[in-house]
Amino acid sequence: MEYRSSVDIHSEWDIVAARQLGRNEAKKSGFGTVDQARITTAISELARNIYLYAGKGKIEIERHTGNGLRGITIIASDSGPGIPDIRKVMEDGFSTSGGLGAGMPGVKRLMDEFKVDTEAGVGTIITATKWLR
Repeated sequence: MEYRSSVDIHSEWDIVAARQLGRNEAKKSGFGTVDQARITTAISELARNIYLYAGKGKIEIERHTGNGLRGITIIASDSGPGIPDIRKVMEDGFSTSGGLGAGMPGVKRLMDEFKVDTEAGVGTIITATKWLR
């Protein structure tokens, strides 16, 4: 069974709402406080990227249960400019916003699965999953 909820990202307040939704969904899925923090941090990074680089988009959260597996998938999507150099963005320490540069590589480390689909002028979809162990 899957359950999906979402937050539209248009403002910094929406980043806060997405974080809270993620924490609640992680808790409902049975994740402990450390993994809840990891999931929440990943959502925060992804939602902030949407806000900073695309202006608007969506964070969707899917809860997975079944076949002996439980987990959460975060889907961050936007119709922004796309990511011109995905390899550069995935380098530790790279930042175009003057931030810490933990962004995308940080999200990849925090989660168990991580996938980026991006196309110039079309947008970006990032999918990241954390499995309950």
